[in-house]
Amino acid sequence: MTLLYTGTWPNSAASFWLLKLGFIWLLGQNCCAASAVWTAYMNISFHVGNRMLSELGETGVFGRSSSLKRVAGVVVPPQGKTQNACDPNTNFNRPRNNEQWIALIERGGCTFTQKIKVASENGARGVIIYNFPGTGNQVFPMSHQAFDDTVVVMIGNLKGMEILNLLRKGVHITVMVEVGRKHIIWLNHYFVSFMIVTTVTLAYFTFYHIRRLWVARNEDRRWKRLTRELKKAFGQLQIRVLKEGDEEVHPNADSCVICFEPYKPNDTVRILTCNHFFHKNCIDPWILAHGTCPMCKCDILKALGIQMDIEDGTDSLQVLMANELPGTILPVEEETNNELPPPRTSGKVTHVQEHPTSPNTSSQPPAAEETGLPSLGQLDL
Repeated sequence: MTLLYTGTWPNSAASFWLLKLGFIWLLGQNCCAASAVWTAYMNISFHVGNRMLSELGETGVFGRSSSLKRVAGVVVPPQGKTQNACDPNTNFNRPRNNEQWIALIERGGCTFTQKIKVASENGARGVIIYNFPGTGNQVFPMSHQAFDDTVVVMIGNLKGMEILNLLRKGVHITVMVEVGRKHIIWLNHYFVSFMIVTTVTLAYFTFYHIRRLWVARNEDRRWKRLTRELKKAFGQLQIRVLKEGDEEVHPNADSCVICFEPYKPNDTVRILTCNHFFHKNCIDPWILAHGTCPMCKCDILKALGIQMDIEDGTDSLQVLMANELPGTILPVEEETNNELPPPRTSGKVTHVQEHPTSPNTSSQPPAAEETGLPSLGQLDL
């Protein structure tokens, strides 16, 4: 099952990314097709006394469904105070000599399509819609229903109010609208939202995996450093091989408080910093699991200069040290965890001090077959 999963996942991931890229490409195509915007050059002419003034500029933008062609005519606003032309009965002050005219309408109150329909039904050849108050000269391409031979342009609020004020003063204004330049808006708000969500998601997963790698790397460094310190610490503890005639192997001598087995000749014992000694096969995993002497509760690792939380990651620490120290066995069950006999102060511990390690103990001791435990060997330090 693992091999099947490992071989299938990259194909699924590749298919997912191909599908995602295809979706982005199709969305980009639709965005580009729908976001082609044409600006409008507007030549505004009006009489001031005996002078004819004109103003030419790229001040407008065509509606998305507007006819792209040149149109000219007299500017005519709706009658009355309401200038949004949302009422189907809205009337315009059309010219009496049947000149072509262009409606000037305020944005708001109803849809663009409704405004354009009212002006078109009244005979307007073009519609100029000026933006909301407070927007300055900001414009945007309007979405509306298509009307044959009707040019629809949006201009800024400031320009629209300027024209409207002149019209209210009785100034005769004509406008010529010409097609300007084409602009492509590559990203609309849907595509931008999609890209933002995608970018945030990828950034989150990237940060998450980088953080996991960083934590794993730091943890690996910590365990390696701890392994070196533990190997060095175990090397500071004295090891001794019991021989015939030692007081520790006497039938009336104390037994190992961890395995409850009496000491026998050729047994390998480890002497702790508190001068208590135990079978090496017993005390090594005990120290890794608890860090203290089973009898006096002396903090052995702390006495050796190692600061760590023994209860945190005990199993991992035992497995790690079992690989680093081949002579260390792992206890299957901590049977003696809560069943230790009362600590007994034995004078024979002092006797261990009186038997310094002989020169012969530097060599590998024979296996302790009588203990009933697997042979561990001597720690090579």
